[in-house]
Amino acid sequence: MKQTPLLSSTPDDELILLPFAIPELNGCHRICKDFWLSDGNVVLLSGTCVFKVHRGHLARHSDVFKDLFSIPQPEEQPHLYGLPFVELYDNPSDVYCLLRALYDGLYFRKPFPKDFPFLAGVLRLSTKYMIENLRTLCIAHLQCNFPLTLEGWDQREKAATDANGRYGPRDSIPNPILVINLARELDLEFLLPAAFYDLARYGASKTAMGAAPQPPPFPPAVPTTSSDPSPPPEATSIPSHVFLSHEDLVTTFRGREAAQRTIAAFISKELTERPISPSCLHQDDDSGRQCHESFYFITLNTLRSVGGIASGRDADPLFTLLQTIDMLHRTDFSDGERLYGLRLCCFCKLDFATAVNRARAELWKEIPAWFELENFQKLCQRVRDESQNQEGWILI
Repeated sequence: MKQTPLLSSTPDDELILLPFAIPELNGCHRICKDFWLSDGNVVLLSGTCVFKVHRGHLARHSDVFKDLFSIPQPEEQPHLYGLPFVELYDNPSDVYCLLRALYDGLYFRKPFPKDFPFLAGVLRLSTKYMIENLRTLCIAHLQCNFPLTLEGWDQREKAATDANGRYGPRDSIPNPILVINLARELDLEFLLPAAFYDLARYGASKTAMGAAPQPPPFPPAVPTTSSDPSPPPEATSIPSHVFLSHEDLVTTFRGREAAQRTIAAFISKELTERPISPSCLHQDDDSGRQCHESFYFITLNTLRSVGGIASGRDADPLFTLLQTIDMLHRTDFSDGERLYGLRLCCFCKLDFATAVNRARAELWKEIPAWFELENFQKLCQRVRDESQNQEGWILI
């Protein structure tokens, strides 16, 4: 039986409380004004939240909804607010995010971390309801921040460093804990190597403390009625922190240990007692003493980095190795009286830079194994296989 709802709202309210129109359901509906469309012809029920939207718009973008709406319905089908309804067993905030993307487009604000809950909600439901264009955009956006290639990683790190040299990845890139959990949930393993590496650079205590999530786009709190004081299923409080699973936490710590060992191995192989270049310009000057002393200076500064003294990035071998190349060109070293640069000859510089770039490329290939993941070659192939089925949408 159709009932006339009673409104309880103010002009500025985002939500409207309504009594259920179906006798079998007890409590209050919560209507989102953003998606209670005057010409809508279907109601989506998610928990106690309702959205009035268009069947045709959902069917156009989703084969799941298209097939659902094509099923003949009995004449005595129950209605909600005078319209057919579909009950979705999804988080209302995720449903809100999906509808926002379908109706308003998929746009991300800067800084992006504030919009991560929006992206996660869209990605979950675009995967579930097979809305490939939205899934494509979400994954491509995540891959820019958690790439499969060393070139992509270097671009990401450069973008996270401002003009003054301040490195602030969390200003523009989501916390890797949130990304790891989402990748595990949706089987997006190709995001995991870069996400785990990103996280392993933090100290153990900071990693174990978890990540503070951004508030969801659609708030979960729902007022209760006096007749039924128990909160509805989605009326759970937002957790103050999100944590890794125990297995992923241990994996992160093991990867951090591997990263630190890699830096030590590089120092031992490429810096300790490093020979000068066969073409060294200083080889006739006390057997290349100037170049030997410069390599010793690089070794000391690299050890400071490993100890976390220089920049606090003691488990970031990609950065540490890049810094050794940067030292070759700096002229701001100080002995307390004057500024100077390293006195390496051009041939020793070239040989060392080549060795560092080779070491970084080899290091990148090893990262998946640190975190018990498939190697990059297999991950890239999986991405290619999927992209062939979805018109080549993933960046690799």
